[in-house]
Amino acid sequence: MCGIVGIVDAGGVSHPLYYALFALQHRGQESAGISTWDGASFYKYKGMGLVAEVFTEQTLRDLKGTIGVGHVRYPTTGANLPENTQPFNFRFQDHHFAIAYNGNLVNADELRTGFEQQGEIFSTTTDTEVVASTIVDEFRRSGKIEEAIIHCMHVLRGSYSVILMLDGILYAFRDPMGIKPLCIGTTETGFIVASESVAIDTLGGTLVRDVSPGELFRITDKGFEAMQIAVADRRAHCIFEYIYFARADAVIEGKLVYDIRRKIGASLYDEAPLDADLVSPVPDSGTSVAIGFSHHSGIPYLEALMKNRYTARTFIKPSQKERELAVRLKLNPIIGHIEGKKVVLVDDSIVRGTTSRHIVELMKESGASEVHVRIGSPQIIAPCYLGVDMPTREELIASTKPVNEVKESIAATSLHHISLEALVKAIGIDRENLCTGCLTGNYPLSIEGESCLSRNIDFVVGSYQAKLGSFPPDKTAA
Repeated sequence: MCGIVGIVDAGGVSHPLYYALFALQHRGQESAGISTWDGASFYKYKGMGLVAEVFTEQTLRDLKGTIGVGHVRYPTTGANLPENTQPFNFRFQDHHFAIAYNGNLVNADELRTGFEQQGEIFSTTTDTEVVASTIVDEFRRSGKIEEAIIHCMHVLRGSYSVILMLDGILYAFRDPMGIKPLCIGTTETGFIVASESVAIDTLGGTLVRDVSPGELFRITDKGFEAMQIAVADRRAHCIFEYIYFARADAVIEGKLVYDIRRKIGASLYDEAPLDADLVSPVPDSGTSVAIGFSHHSGIPYLEALMKNRYTARTFIKPSQKERELAVRLKLNPIIGHIEGKKVVLVDDSIVRGTTSRHIVELMKESGASEVHVRIGSPQIIAPCYLGVDMPTREELIASTKPVNEVKESIAATSLHHISLEALVKAIGIDRENLCTGCLTGNYPLSIEGESCLSRNIDFVVGSYQAKLGSFPPDKTAA
């Protein structure tokens, strides 16, 4: 649950990185940071808070250089502490490193313990520092960053997309199962690699393609090239990216997320048709699903809740108390649309159930005669160990309650979740190539105490492919 971006641009990168991070703000709201390189020196600035709160015009002017990396963070591993703010910056044997990371390692503690037994000291509590130590330790031996990254892929277990800046060169790589998204694009005067295509769009750039699972990109002011390091027999793209986490206008693995969510809405009506007066989303996470439901059912789309645009997303609030207090601040019922009406309320998911209950109560207090809840994901029954903040079964209402009990708990007239089969069909990716751990309890890699769907990973390291880009970008070649 973080957003990462790396940019090479002849005109300077601080402002492009700032705007790209703004586009990725939905992926993390705890802290933000930027590191840049001007050919001789590193510059960095980071802090706690939203992108617009951390940076000023002066701090951006001070971030000199034509290459840089940026990060917005939400903590899944590591506490909410200033020292955990990324990118992390290191100096080693006259080399300068900066690293930005999105993911979650299931063997981070094991790797950290191994380094500590060798006498290494850690200054943060995140697995990002473990990734950096793994790379630097091998780089110290081989002197070749590619070999260090290959070694890193061999030993890391979990989800990861990584952007590494080393002495004026960007390296970007993705775990062999492609759990976390990462894509590359061109801008008018440079190149960008980012968690989602929306960062490329914001800069007026052109999406080239996703970074393939197990692939390494090398990006300089001359262009970019790619090396396939590892190939898994199946992929494991995070299904929650399509359900909720990615922005609706993002393109992931060639799929426009907005269109997927509209198909989810249509399937929700097919699976549980009903008569109602209006279809309303829980903004903004249910909007595109509700539009699909309305178009397919013929039930009018009409907003019953108005969102305060200056509040954060309640799902990624760190504490339950904050999530509860945020509901009324965030959502205001439009009584004139609700009173005396049978309302279909559409949302992306029910995690803990508390927010859903408060919203249904708001609707009833505003005069709704019926509140039918439709959810664009199957029941979430198991924790995520790979980067989404659903850490324990005790927090998940569906892990202990069947649908009818959840319906009673949130005080809904009726409740229906989309089936996993319909969800997979809407996404358009084979189920075996999606990570459905939170929905099924079966995970794509070995996690202690959990079921695992066995996958094989082969390392097929070769040389870099022919140049895939040039500088200034040759869009025909790209």
